[in-house]
Amino acid sequence: MTLNDPAAPLYADLAGDARVSFEFFPPKTEKMEAQLWSAIETLTPLAPQFVSVTYGAGGSTRERTHATVARIAQETPLAAAAHLTCVAASKAEIAEIADAYWNAGVRHIVALRGDPPEAGGRFEPHPDGYNGAAELVEGLVKLHPFEISVSAYPEVHPDAASAQSDLDNLKRKLDAGATRAITQFFFSPEAYFRFMDKVLAGGITADIVPGIMPVSNFAATKRMAAMCNTAVPSWMARLFEGLDDHPGSRQLVSATIAAELCRSLYEGGVRDFHFYTLNRAELSYAICHLLGLRPRAALASSEKAA
Repeated sequence: MTLNDPAAPLYADLAGDARVSFEFFPPKTEKMEAQLWSAIETLTPLAPQFVSVTYGAGGSTRERTHATVARIAQETPLAAAAHLTCVAASKAEIAEIADAYWNAGVRHIVALRGDPPEAGGRFEPHPDGYNGAAELVEGLVKLHPFEISVSAYPEVHPDAASAQSDLDNLKRKLDAGATRAITQFFFSPEAYFRFMDKVLAGGITADIVPGIMPVSNFAATKRMAAMCNTAVPSWMARLFEGLDDHPGSRQLVSATIAAELCRSLYEGGVRDFHFYTLNRAELSYAICHLLGLRPRAALASSEKAA
């Protein structure tokens, strides 16, 4: 049976050769911290390539991000990546933060321009800071041999003058020394594949990893999508309609939608996936399971039995 065989179960024949990474955000309360570490514990056996921790606008979560990333690096087998932005920080401050990460054993930075501290505002560089992510990457490379990920926008960054200028900026970030790009979330495989056609035509050869957002709250996802220029298909609204008071059913629908997107990307040759977990493990774990991934310990025991 092949992937396209209508008689085959949809996910039965995936080879389990996908590679995944997960994004978390730093917790604000003890309850949120417990939820985060429960998610990390659940997802760790899937052996992600790395896990990243976000960073608030204007450094609003700087200390919590550092504490979370440092703890992951010290207490788990995971490769921890720290988000770092240009917003409201001088080059000297960023160098100090980068040095602290390096000294804590962190070798991977997700380098971003960052959003303005106030929603709806425009990005203004710090007088002694970097003008954007390309300059930030260049500065980080001079400090330490970090692995560096940057962002990409299949549906164009909301602040970009045009799709071409957005693509040019992506190339500048990668040429400055970034290892890969991770995309903003999207909901149609065509958005990613059309973008990749332009990326390859533009001479970009670095890995462009699709960012996958399992929808746990449709209204909140719509608000996020509006802020980052992501199209939300009308069929999604129909699928989530009437599920506000049915969280279990909503999770099943959400996992189905995201898994279907991943399967379409997989059939198109994609093998790397980055999940925006929102500090919840269940949806991402279920999708990874459908992609053929299994906990490493379980794999080892099954191979031994064979």
